[in-house]
Amino acid sequence: MEKASVKPYKGIGMEGSIARWYAANTRKGLKDFHALARRVAGQLAPGSAVLELAPGPGYFAIELAKLSSCQITGLDISKSFVEIARRNAEEEKVAVDFLEGDASHCPFADESFDFLLCRAAFKNFSEPLLAVREMYRILKKGGRGIIIDLRRDASQKSINELVDQMGLGWGSSVFTKLTFRFMLLKRAYTRSEFEEFISQTGFHQAEIEETSTGLEITLQK
Repeated sequence: MEKASVKPYKGIGMEGSIARWYAANTRKGLKDFHALARRVAGQLAPGSAVLELAPGPGYFAIELAKLSSCQITGLDISKSFVEIARRNAEEEKVAVDFLEGDASHCPFADESFDFLLCRAAFKNFSEPLLAVREMYRILKKGGRGIIIDLRRDASQKSINELVDQMGLGWGSSVFTKLTFRFMLLKRAYTRSEFEEFISQTGFHQAEIEETSTGLEITLQK
């Protein structure tokens, strides 16, 4: 039997006021999105087809669009996030195609993208194994995908330190720490669980880097 192919938690997108709250708080970390976009842009050929899965407010995709000539698409299950991301892209005067859809059932043809990113969202997917298989399907031969997310075995001390660095107000800081403790950590995966998912796909190469709070998984097709 495939391990954790479907989660009891049914992943649904953040909507309405919750999406707006999330967008406002994550905007405070724009320098991190810019740094990640700069790193990725330096590794992509001009005109590459790029997909961000679950981009939320779209900050990474927008920063990448500023730095590159890539053709960038964002796919999010949340209607609110798609609307917010489109407005953000329009304000920044960049071309990113933000679409509504499910990462486990991507509305794209086989081998559509040279690169894809999924940041801080994989733990919320209700069909994680199917999502990884979809990543494999829609990447071109030789394409690369990166998943960056929380690790379930992160200590509460390291999580608290992470939240303290976000520059949140007192109320938002307390709420965020509680959210990590009682919701996000429970949904997240360990390194071994990611290795199990990957073993059930066609990816021939995977590298996993660990930090005190997260994992970065690089997948090569």
